[in-house]
Amino acid sequence: MNTFLLSKLLPLIFSPLGIVLLLLVVFIIRKKIKFIYTALLFLFVFSNGVLSDSLWRLLEYPWKRLDYSTLNHADGIVVLSGGRHLPPGNTKKYEWGDPDRFLAGIELYRANKSNKLIFTGGVDFFSSNISPEGNIYIEEAISMGIPREDLLTTYPVYNTFDEAEAIKKLLNEEINSSQKKIILITSAFHMKRAKKVFERQGINVLPYPVDFKSSGNFISSIRNPLKWMPNASSLDRNSKAIREIIGRIIYGAWR
Repeated sequence: MNTFLLSKLLPLIFSPLGIVLLLLVVFIIRKKIKFIYTALLFLFVFSNGVLSDSLWRLLEYPWKRLDYSTLNHADGIVVLSGGRHLPPGNTKKYEWGDPDRFLAGIELYRANKSNKLIFTGGVDFFSSNISPEGNIYIEEAISMGIPREDLLTTYPVYNTFDEAEAIKKLLNEEINSSQKKIILITSAFHMKRAKKVFERQGINVLPYPVDFKSSGNFISSIRNPLKWMPNASSLDRNSKAIREIIGRIIYGAWR
């Protein structure tokens, strides 16, 4: 739980917006104009689209979208939770954060890369009205024709470390093999950290990154004058990139 809170609080404090707010508070206390100038500089730099594109390319390196035919057969296809939410209303229809992880799992299962499709039971620590994400995925996979006996999910998990521990426990219960090998599906920016954490549990990982945030052509980003202008979208992208960097530091998974 300490790791969970740390991984959530540190990105908020050390995000561009968090630092700007801290600088403004310091200015109010110390009445020195240099803190205003520094806050404006931070806001300008981290609202830049070229910087956000650079950070995302760094985080997603060296991953590329793979042709699933290049993957070997594994004991299980593991899809990490990707974030679902309930929209306003009483329909109980869950909205997608991004469907790439789930759809990639379905694709690999249908390509016979494993006879077990495993979802992690991601839950939001601060929300009790949403079922574990693995349960939602299983229902949707069944509706797409995947046999129920080939679908598995973990107990509720809150972060990547929990997911790795839960998957190890599930594999030990379901797979009769001394060296467990999985195809791991998660967002490209998250793959390096996830792969490292799963390997520390003694699991052999075949990475299958999806949900890329960076484009293939970085030169076009530099040449686009709008990318150099401060904007809220780039501030958000830079903040999310810094959050992942902090996550890698906390998990000791930068390399």
